[in-house]
Amino acid sequence: MSVIPLPVRTRTMYLKKPNLEVYYPIVEGLNNKMIEQKINDQIFYNVNDLIHKQGYPADPDIEVMGSYEIKTNERNILSIIIINYAYFGGAHGYTIIKPLTFDMTTGNVVALKNLFKEDSAYVEELSSIIKEQIEQRHLYTLGDFKEISSEQEYYLADKSLIVFFQLYQLVPYAQGFPFFPISLYDIRDLNSEQSILRRLLTFY
Repeated sequence: MSVIPLPVRTRTMYLKKPNLEVYYPIVEGLNNKMIEQKINDQIFYNVNDLIHKQGYPADPDIEVMGSYEIKTNERNILSIIIINYAYFGGAHGYTIIKPLTFDMTTGNVVALKNLFKEDSAYVEELSSIIKEQIEQRHLYTLGDFKEISSEQEYYLADKSLIVFFQLYQLVPYAQGFPFFPISLYDIRDLNSEQSILRRLLTFY
C-alpha cells in the first residue's frame, strides 16, 4: 500500500535592515538534513539575488519589501514564489516574482524543460494554449507573442501549471503580471516518466 507523503513543514524567516523588510520561508523537519540544507540555501540565495537586482544596498534610498506564497506543498513537491517590491520614488515601484519548484526527494529546483519528455513539443503546445488565452482575455501585448522560452518561469498550483511573465515582458505595466494557468490533465501526454507532474496526477 502506497503512503502519500505529508506536506513539508515550513517556517517564516524575517530579514530587516534600514529600508529593507523581507519575509521568506525555510523548510524544516526533513529526515535528510543535506536535502533540507540544500533547499534552504537555494531559497536564501534567490532572496538575496532579488534584493541586489532591485538595487539594494547599492542605493541607500531604495525601499525593499519582500514576501512569499506557497503554491504547492504535497507529494514531495514544494512550489513557491518569492515576491520582491522595490520603491525608487516616482509614480510606482517595481516588483519581481521568482518561482522555485523543488523536488523534495533530491532538493533540486525543477526547470520547466525537466517536466516534459525530451522529444516532446512542449514549447509549441504550451505556447499555443497561451496564445488562445491571450485572445480569450483580450490582453494587449507589447508586440506579437510567438512562443515561450524553454526556461520559462512557472509554478505549480491546484493541479495546474502556471506560466507567467515578468512586468513589461509581455504586457504593459498597467496589466500587471500575466499568469496563464494550464491544467495538468491537458498536458499529461507530454510528461516524462520521471516528471514530478506524474505525482500530482496519480491517485493512491
